[in-house]
Amino acid sequence: MRKTIALMNLSLGVAILTSVTSVASFPVGTLYAQNQNVTCCQSERLGLDEQIWSKSGQLGDRQALLASIDNSLCYLQTGDAAAAYERYPVPGITRDRVIRSLERFRQLVLTSQSPEELESAVKREFAFYQSVGKDGKGNVLFTAYYEPIYPASRVPTVEYRYPIYRLPADFTRWRHPNPTRAQLEGKDGLLGAKSPLRGLELAWMRHRLESFLVHIEGSARLLLTDGSEMTVGFAGKTDYPYTSVGRELAKDGKLPLKGMTLPIMSRYFNQHPYELSSYLPRVRGFVFFKETNGAPAMGSINVPVTAERSIATDKSLMPPGALALIHTSLPFPNATGQMEYRTVSRYVLDQDTGTAIKGPGRVDYYMGTGKLAGDRAGMTGGNGQLYYLLLKEGATGL
Repeated sequence: MRKTIALMNLSLGVAILTSVTSVASFPVGTLYAQNQNVTCCQSERLGLDEQIWSKSGQLGDRQALLASIDNSLCYLQTGDAAAAYERYPVPGITRDRVIRSLERFRQLVLTSQSPEELESAVKREFAFYQSVGKDGKGNVLFTAYYEPIYPASRVPTVEYRYPIYRLPADFTRWRHPNPTRAQLEGKDGLLGAKSPLRGLELAWMRHRLESFLVHIEGSARLLLTDGSEMTVGFAGKTDYPYTSVGRELAKDGKLPLKGMTLPIMSRYFNQHPYELSSYLPRVRGFVFFKETNGAPAMGSINVPVTAERSIATDKSLMPPGALALIHTSLPFPNATGQMEYRTVSRYVLDQDTGTAIKGPGRVDYYMGTGKLAGDRAGMTGGNGQLYYLLLKEGATGL
């Protein structure tokens, strides 16, 4: 049974979080690629996070989870966090309560000896606040993102022709609406010396699609032709809403929308490279970058994001830095290298946002760095549930 605890006006008058007074019961299963559209996921194993502990030769990620908790605790001591929670609209969700909840959860992660023990303690001590989702019934669409690794060059060459750019010094004084992607880089991405961004090139990429995907992911590790490595991160963006290239391809009848994944879209453009000049300019927004000197990928609350322990949500609605629990279907490589889908619970920290992540029905899950993370991120796209976990009223966290 649920009771609505808050209303978020925003001219819509819709509840964004509901307090779950009892946890539904049903089993966790394994979903394979052909079954990825199965509606997910209400389980008696909600909160059973088996990834924290080592199992069947697979190392657990308890230390990564603890590090992600610590990153959120650092953020919550900042003035930005204080200001964010002063404005936060859901009664009962305060910065102090979020901090106490994280501190207590950290203790439980350290002292619990099994997934079952942690699950039991969390259900005993914490209140579950469920996102109302995209449909008012708690269904949330999950996607994933990652930090790609691509070859690049510090100078343009015949092979490396597609630049990514620094943020212009006068960007805050640009006219509105801002110039479009096509005006900044050309329809073919090769405007070069005629670009208003000339002189702001940070690095040059070998393939246009790779350059575009750095824009989508917001960060990258670049393996340079001189043998060195450059890391780049988000520095700013122009003022256009997100446009999905996959949806544009489907709208034109080039690919079916059902089952659309990044690998499928990438394969299409590899087979039809001339189509990039038609579809990429439809994404009018443009992202600028800065060199981050080897730092890890950072979230919007200015802390590092942690592989499989950080999520991005709409920060106009959801509590920044807070402890959350996701329950959804994610792809994993099996023994043959093929992806299979498993329904999982994951304790995560809400540490990022994204242009396409709008409303209470969207979550972007950070997969990590490199090709496998990218393969998994590109095949993530199913429904699930999102809960925020806070110590029950009156609990001390001790």
